[in-house]
Amino acid sequence: MPFPKADHIWMDGELVDWDAATVHVLTPTLHYGYGVFEGIRAYPTDRGPAVFHLRPHVARLLRSARLYPPLDTVPYTVDDLVEVILDLIRVNGHEGGCYIRPTIILGYGEIGLNPLPSTPQTIIATWEWGTYLGEEALVNGVRVMISSYRRIGKNTIPPAGKANGQYLNSSLAKVEALRAGYDEAIMLSEDGFVAEGTGENLFIVTDGVIKTPPLHDGPLGGITRASAMTIARDLGYEVVETSLVRSDLYLADEMFLTGTAAELTPVREIDGRTIGPRGPVTERIQATFIDTVRGRVDRYQDWLTYVD
Repeated sequence: MPFPKADHIWMDGELVDWDAATVHVLTPTLHYGYGVFEGIRAYPTDRGPAVFHLRPHVARLLRSARLYPPLDTVPYTVDDLVEVILDLIRVNGHEGGCYIRPTIILGYGEIGLNPLPSTPQTIIATWEWGTYLGEEALVNGVRVMISSYRRIGKNTIPPAGKANGQYLNSSLAKVEALRAGYDEAIMLSEDGFVAEGTGENLFIVTDGVIKTPPLHDGPLGGITRASAMTIARDLGYEVVETSLVRSDLYLADEMFLTGTAAELTPVREIDGRTIGPRGPVTERIQATFIDTVRGRVDRYQDWLTYVD
């Protein structure tokens, strides 16, 4: 089912009608995946819509572009794109919140593996989007499997960036999981350590200690991941970044996924092994996260950028 349209998409300084926002079929990004993007959410609050960690997401977009020249030649600053996003949310009337997708691609220029002759193009879209893995998943959790596809290697494609083409790796793992009857996949690194889900970071809880894979095992340095770690520590939990293997997941007391799309989703089963319903640690962190993005936690107000 296609997601609902908004009125306008921003394309390099112009507001374009949704259906008119097109690129040429020979743009190199379409053929080679050479582009970077971000996923950002705005939530409804008592003060109107607010964007969660807006500046860090935009800053990461531009950091990703630095890994893929000539995308690093975009003429926009973090401040520029922050204002564009806030204006676009207002123009599209997303009072109830929305998903935000900024992307920097290669504009029409020269087709081929050399991207340098092409000029970057910056596009930002917003639309209303519900919970990525389903509303019920936030309470009941999801079923996951260990994918046969390994997470991209550290020297294959830079895992620190969010590049369009690298998500072919995630898509293959996602399709494998769905066809096997699962909701999501977990990918291991080249060395066999747990890396991440197809678009989420992963946490387990064992004997009251929260553990998550370190960045050198291949996961993206998720902004929601960092927020969940801060919330957990502020709630008094011990949070450890440590290498995990699949048996650590099988023996976990609780497990959950974090990400802009997935937010904070419990895992109830992995590879046919029952983890259990949403556990007390997961539920407490999740409740604080939900209150935070809805503007109800004073301690984390600086994580929100209010649209009005």
